[in-house]
Amino acid sequence: MGKHLANRTFAPVDRQRYRDKMQRGLDALARMLAHGNFSFPYQQMGLEMELNLVDDRMEPSMSNAVVLARIADPMFTTELGQHNIEMNVPPRALAGQGALELEEELQAALSNATDKIGDTEATLVMIGTLPTLRSPHFDPRWLSQPQRYSLLNQQICDARGEQILLDMEGVSLSEGAEERLYSHADSILPASACTSVQLHLQVAPEDFAAHWNAAECLAGVQLAIGANSPFLLGKALWQETRIPLFQQATDARPEELKNQGVRPRAWFGERWITSIFDLFEENVRYFPALFPQPDEEDPVAALDAGRTPTLAELRMHNGTIWRWNRPVYDLVEGVGHLRVENRVLPAGPTVIDVLANAAFFYGVQRALTQQDRPLWTRMTFAAAEENFYVGARTGMDGYLYWPGSGWVPPDELVLRRLLPMAHEGLRACGVSDAVRERHLGVIEQRCLRRQTGSTWQRDTVALLEEGGMDRTAALSAMLRRYVELSQAGEPVHTWPVK
Repeated sequence: MGKHLANRTFAPVDRQRYRDKMQRGLDALARMLAHGNFSFPYQQMGLEMELNLVDDRMEPSMSNAVVLARIADPMFTTELGQHNIEMNVPPRALAGQGALELEEELQAALSNATDKIGDTEATLVMIGTLPTLRSPHFDPRWLSQPQRYSLLNQQICDARGEQILLDMEGVSLSEGAEERLYSHADSILPASACTSVQLHLQVAPEDFAAHWNAAECLAGVQLAIGANSPFLLGKALWQETRIPLFQQATDARPEELKNQGVRPRAWFGERWITSIFDLFEENVRYFPALFPQPDEEDPVAALDAGRTPTLAELRMHNGTIWRWNRPVYDLVEGVGHLRVENRVLPAGPTVIDVLANAAFFYGVQRALTQQDRPLWTRMTFAAAEENFYVGARTGMDGYLYWPGSGWVPPDELVLRRLLPMAHEGLRACGVSDAVRERHLGVIEQRCLRRQTGSTWQRDTVALLEEGGMDRTAALSAMLRRYVELSQAGEPVHTWPVK
């Protein structure tokens, strides 16, 4: 989402002009795709990771302004809530030893940030959903200071016209029982409980559709083997609660529009694509603009003059539609390029777990794009979407559909079929043997031991409750142990439950 939004109300004429500018942007994008106006020197990867801040009681620390001032590193920036920050890693080549260098860089950056934070009484936590959040932490006063966050909150809440509803059922820690969350919020701040890792992959325009389709096929598997968000507002819910939580927290639709089938802004999609153009066209066709603030540039005129257009309106609009696999058009030194942004994964539990998840995604995605008969020609889009929600809800305890295998446990699917494909895909990308063995080895062991961040959290809280703690105390004690183990850096499959 744009960083320089004016604090203003929008008139009908703004919306009409903005819609016209987005259509001009689509026309320019179509011409660029037809004539190859894009840079693609080699395949690059990028990574963003959202982090939480907690105090010495393991409660959210609303201190991101102070923390960022202490860190004083452009790699770190604000996020939606005052207990959030985000780190953005410069892009690098996927081939070679890049992932090992990235692992060292992430470890060093987090260690340096921790040292600089010093006596602010804030600790960085890599976790999908902070389990000690309570409803008062969703008060609008805890929005981060940049104006764009309050404007986003205002636009979504005004469009919805009523409180944000959080309504989801989970699986209790006690066998056979269920837990239910039913709560309301006066802001979109429940979305600040969804801290994720975003993986970027630069691709050639002609390869974009295959990579996006492959990413959609993989989303359910990613969630099942990478879940790290089992608790929200004291309830044990989905293995990856971020998924329903983010969809509900950003939902600009009142109930009547939901009943009419209007699409949510956090969206899996509804069909396989043949071009990145399909996704940007859907954005314009289905979603009203939240920030109809037109740019001065005419994108078609820019093309006619031999310049690469910024496509400012299309990019801004795209930033307010939270596809789990998002198309990205961006410019570097005045040249356009395309990326797939994978937004499926939670943060943490450790740096090596994050890099292992990334290696698995990039490897299998590449292997799928090279198949003679693409997977998405043998699998309905509805099946991929069902996998997405099953993986989020049940983790490794559910069954996912895969052509040629039928309904299969996620860990078995990964060990028998997808892990060999991940090795194959990374080799095709030129990734070194050392990277493949180190990072994919973590995925293999995680599946063999069937322990994700989510299962570790649930098992630990259950053990603490059996020892006499109530849920609130157990969540705090679990999180304290989680932080210790996360900072030690060993992958989550090695963590003891005690």
